[in-house]
Amino acid sequence: MMTNVWKGVAVAAGLFVATHVASAQQKIGHINSQELMQATPEFKTAQTQIQTLRETKEKEYQGMLELYQKKQTEANEKAMNRSEANKATLDTEIQGLVAEMRQMEERIQATNGQAQEELQKKYQELMNPIETKVINAINTVAKDKGYAYVLDLASGSVFYFDGGDDLTPDVKAKLGI
Repeated sequence: MMTNVWKGVAVAAGLFVATHVASAQQKIGHINSQELMQATPEFKTAQTQIQTLRETKEKEYQGMLELYQKKQTEANEKAMNRSEANKATLDTEIQGLVAEMRQMEERIQATNGQAQEELQKKYQELMNPIETKVINAINTVAKDKGYAYVLDLASGSVFYFDGGDDLTPDVKAKLGI
């Protein structure tokens, strides 16, 4: 039984040494994909387009909110001016305003949801080609320089970082930036 334990230890040690020797021969580099993306001229153009669309949607939203608030103020004023003499008339008008405000709330929510979807779609439409371009450049640089692994520091998936080769400048050169 003791010999089986020693055999197991010997096999584990052998595998550890073999793995360590094999991994020592592989080059590992790192990049910062966010920095690369943001350095492209296409990114700046895309950001401008997305910001313009965001501002347009925000103005539409604010306009709808202002109209809603006017209706709310109108309903509040009618409720404050309500008396026994005009009770029936004002109650009908207030009910109409409340119904109109409910419809406006639904439109505001629907418009807000559509705006979010439109912004997300535009973001993907503009950013996906940039991301593909950057990934292709990273892959080309890594292959040309003989790297087995390239870690992305922007993704947060690196728990320990002690040096390594920063390929960000090489990828920027490949992208022409």
